[in-house]
Amino acid sequence: MTSTGGIRKIAVLGNHLPRQCGIATFTTDLTDAIAAELEGVDCFVLAMNDPGHRHAYPPRVRFEIAESDVASYRRAADFLNVGTVDVTCVQHEYGIFGGKAGGHLLTLLRELRMPIVTTLHTIVSEPSALQRRVLDELVGLSERVVVMSEQGAALLREVHGVAGSKIDLIPHGIPRVLSAERSKDRLGVEGKSVILTFGLLSPDKGIEHVIDAMPAILARCPQALYIVLGTTHPRVREEHGESYRLSLESRAQRLGVGSSLIFHDRFVSPDELAEFMAAADVYVTPYLNPEQITSGTLAYAVGSGKAVVSTPYRYARELLADGRGVLVPARDPGAVARAVVDLLTDDAKRAQIQARAAALGRPMAWPAVARSYLSTFERARAERAGRLRSVFQARTLARRPVLPEVELEHVDRLTDSTGILQHALFDVPRYDDGYCLDDNARALLLTILLEDAGTEETRAVRSLSTRYLAFVSHAFNARTGRFRNFLSYSRRWTEDCGSEDCHGRALWALGTLVGRAREPDRQSLGGSLLQSALPAVARFQSPRAWAYALLGIDEYLRAFQGDRTVQGVRQDLAGRLFEMYGRVAEPGWPWFEDRLTYCNARLAQALVASGSRMEHEEMTAVGLRSLEWLAALQTSEDGRFAPVGSNGFYVRGGPRARFDQQPVEAAAMVSACLEAFRVTGRPLWAEHARRAFDWFLGHNVLERPLHDPATGGCRDGLHPDRVNENQGAESTLSFLVALLEMRAADRVDLAHAAPREASL
Repeated sequence: MTSTGGIRKIAVLGNHLPRQCGIATFTTDLTDAIAAELEGVDCFVLAMNDPGHRHAYPPRVRFEIAESDVASYRRAADFLNVGTVDVTCVQHEYGIFGGKAGGHLLTLLRELRMPIVTTLHTIVSEPSALQRRVLDELVGLSERVVVMSEQGAALLREVHGVAGSKIDLIPHGIPRVLSAERSKDRLGVEGKSVILTFGLLSPDKGIEHVIDAMPAILARCPQALYIVLGTTHPRVREEHGESYRLSLESRAQRLGVGSSLIFHDRFVSPDELAEFMAAADVYVTPYLNPEQITSGTLAYAVGSGKAVVSTPYRYARELLADGRGVLVPARDPGAVARAVVDLLTDDAKRAQIQARAAALGRPMAWPAVARSYLSTFERARAERAGRLRSVFQARTLARRPVLPEVELEHVDRLTDSTGILQHALFDVPRYDDGYCLDDNARALLLTILLEDAGTEETRAVRSLSTRYLAFVSHAFNARTGRFRNFLSYSRRWTEDCGSEDCHGRALWALGTLVGRAREPDRQSLGGSLLQSALPAVARFQSPRAWAYALLGIDEYLRAFQGDRTVQGVRQDLAGRLFEMYGRVAEPGWPWFEDRLTYCNARLAQALVASGSRMEHEEMTAVGLRSLEWLAALQTSEDGRFAPVGSNGFYVRGGPRARFDQQPVEAAAMVSACLEAFRVTGRPLWAEHARRAFDWFLGHNVLERPLHDPATGGCRDGLHPDRVNENQGAESTLSFLVALLEMRAADRVDLAHAAPREASL
């Protein structure tokens, strides 16, 4: 087994057996070889389905794409993006993908966020304008391009202008080679000089010209037997039935050589094919397309050490050079007959050709080919990482805006003597919707952070903070031990018990107040409320409520780290999150739930914070692992933060909502990544945090800012075609809290801090 370095998951896109075609055989053989040769690698397949067909695929095929269904390609992109795939390897042939010149494939590849390696099975020397356009974009989207011959590499350089440094030459793999001993006996052709052609039958294979050569061959070698092994190509059969095969059989009968021909009309297994190849004395590929740049059948024959007679298509000219075979003109039965007779009657010459062919075939064995692909995958991954770093650094230097100043004008506008109002029409407070605990808890958290930062407007901030604390206190229902959430503008509670999430947010704000307050009286009030509200959490089912409470407990224990009761609650809630991850997470979905909804990063943040404080390394590692996956999922191809949208969210295995993107998601990611940076010291987390914050400033898919510098507020989200111009409390508070955290991080020289626990 071969070590794979950092590559753990490989996706291969192409056809797969039992679909009958050369690409399907190649994809199957390649993935089998990778799985057998590369230790610790999860290699799976996305299979292309031809119209009107469904195939009984093996478990390795985990996703099927309908050739003509564009939406199917988009779903495949989402499937790959969320699956922590390290590299996607595309098996490209124009005809297996839908759209003009197979252009549907580009719809998928444009969406991918991992390196792409493309194996080109066909390169046209004179492509149509559409073929050129598709291949040029395909190569542009690919980190590395694999060809199987020098001829293919030359065509890429000369016709498409591809830099040689981007091209890797990896030979077509060949299966195991059997000893020729007893193969003829097992096949019932003992005593015969076997001439073999195998592969899917179609009129461009030129088999009729070998049949036309058989009378002359039999005149010199009466024991010769020509075996044509393989079924008719499915697409040829759909359009023309078996007319080509029947014409070949009729031709043989007409020439009087029917008894010296055997047609095996089936798609044989690898073991059967190995048996036929071992029995062959001469292998013939009479193909008519001079531009063909690969042939799995020819690769197998040469790699098996067979004496080959072939027409001079591109791949044959290269593989049979230097005496490794015999080239004859296309459509020339006389030349075929002379070459075959020469090899069958001259044992020494045939043995020399076989030896030269076998020497070329040694590095073509599938295990060696699998190792070569791994090297290409590792190189692609490293090059992509370097390219993205360069792009990120260039954009950071050229376009990254400075952090704005903290402006509370819009917060003041939304706040009255009761608390902060929920919603606004543009920047005008909307009285109709009243108040909620969620936003007043967020506002309390904001003012605590402002006071902790030593703002120059301490008196004004303290006045706001007192108002929000009063709201939180009033929201607590001592009879039920729960917080109420919604208060109408007429100051009437619309419920006796609010959501678990609003309860958790209140605990978060109260814990931060206790941990950072400078006045004993406010600290005492906050602590009393927290102690009264904390017991209810034991009955909660919402993982986000657990996470919010854990963040508050983390702050609370900064001041009262000896509080055994609160420590016990932290241990219980963190343990629940940790166990939830263990139940749900799986390869490709390292997450706590089977869906991503709202404030997702808070779950990972709570585990990172709690695990590090509790010195629970496995818990911390789970938090970091899940956050790393979420950060990758929510980073676009060009390096922008792109959170899961709230218009449908993202259920595992289903489509991902791209809009509406909400400020709470960006704020949660900023906080979580800064927490990860504090724990690990890895600069990558600082970059993730800044990327998420820059979403507010216009580095998003619409390139539109959500922060309004005129008011200090924040717009409510991104729709597919516009920004939501309303500036509600949730959005504004999310932005301001994230801004304060970024400014605090800058004060401790975030970008140059030394790693402390790089192993995490």
